[in-house]
Amino acid sequence: MRVTAAGLLTGWGTGVLALPADARRAGAGRRVMTIPRPSLTGDRFRRATRECLLGVAAVEAMLAESGVGRETLRGSGTALVYVTAAAYAASNRMFIDQAAGTGTLHFPYTAPSAVPAEVAIEFGLTGPYVIMLGDARTTVHALWQGATMLRHGACERVLVLAVETFAESADLFRGARWLVRSPLVETAVAVLGTPGHDHRDAGDMGIDERELAMVGRRVGETLACAPLIALALAHDGTSETRRVRMAGT
Repeated sequence: MRVTAAGLLTGWGTGVLALPADARRAGAGRRVMTIPRPSLTGDRFRRATRECLLGVAAVEAMLAESGVGRETLRGSGTALVYVTAAAYAASNRMFIDQAAGTGTLHFPYTAPSAVPAEVAIEFGLTGPYVIMLGDARTTVHALWQGATMLRHGACERVLVLAVETFAESADLFRGARWLVRSPLVETAVAVLGTPGHDHRDAGDMGIDERELAMVGRRVGETLACAPLIALALAHDGTSETRRVRMAGT
């Protein structure tokens, strides 16, 4: 699988050039680096959660960076693989909290499938569809899933998307601070893969622990987004991504 396009939104800004060299130093003690709610037009987006809008905005950024048109994604030829560890926590908390007051969140938005559903609707994706919940290691497996679908002809291209938000659930992470590093950096990243071979190909699409550590030092804690950030950096030419064997394959 060849990475042909990548779009990155983080609490540091848009694109890989916005990323600092040292996340802790740049964070200056801040616990969470947030991304503002994207301003997307359309009636459907009025009710969408922030994480859904971030997923759509990441794909928009990918298209803008690469010059790929929307029509390229449309139809059954594009598979969608979505990964997150925490991006549905905010909507679940909001839905529970609104029971004690007034709220307008619709129940379907509490599901992890809400983000990829909005992306599929917005860009007309009707190909294979996979949702995976977990951290960076899960995203490594998601890349393998995408490469496998391409190899077996299940799709012509695969869109791998990861979104993580933290602002609404930062207190949950404070309670488990030994599991995550500061700062927590909200991220939405989309990578488009097509058949082919390069130094990030097929069965070697994974990112090893050293690669993830490098992303963590530079960007901060992004949970499921870290492997896709590494690929975005390599695609942009600002970092080296090695060809490594994927764990568990």
